[in-house]
Amino acid sequence: MIYYEDKEILIRDMMYSDIQIITDEEIAQGWNQKAEKYESRYKDQSEGKSISFVAEYKGQVAGYINVYPNSQRGAFANLGYPEIVDFGVLEKYRKNGIGSRLMDVAEKVAAQYSRTVYLGVGLHEGYGSAQRMYVKRGYIPDGTGVWHGERVCPQYADCRNDDDLILYFSKELDPSEGKDEFR
Repeated sequence: MIYYEDKEILIRDMMYSDIQIITDEEIAQGWNQKAEKYESRYKDQSEGKSISFVAEYKGQVAGYINVYPNSQRGAFANLGYPEIVDFGVLEKYRKNGIGSRLMDVAEKVAAQYSRTVYLGVGLHEGYGSAQRMYVKRGYIPDGTGVWHGERVCPQYADCRNDDDLILYFSKELDPSEGKDEFR
């Protein structure tokens, strides 16, 4: 399914062939990536657990995002709120509006399930631009503090500043947004 299309950007459902492209591109930009991550997202989509989107920029795979309509993890687990997971735009395609379009589509889909959407964002400097973008889009910290993996990191506990050290944010959505037709 196509969710968004203009002269340069196309957002559609993830296809199996996207997995290796995304993995190879992220490895090329210096990330320690494995195809299993995207295979898992694709499997979840195939089983109806998530909606996985891929953005193309001028015909090239450029980014991705996933929505889990009733997430079983994190600060809002099992409350019926959708979670946005694994959002990324390949470095060579950044600054072209791809991330904003992916978030627009993800929020529109999330609004079909709930008025509240949430996400976790990493705390190290690699997530700086994402942190700023989420705040500009109206996301606020959930108040549970810092998480590491699937648990709140207790006060004064030692923790590792890796991709699993995150802060959860939520946003109230306009329910009318989810009723629009895509494309």
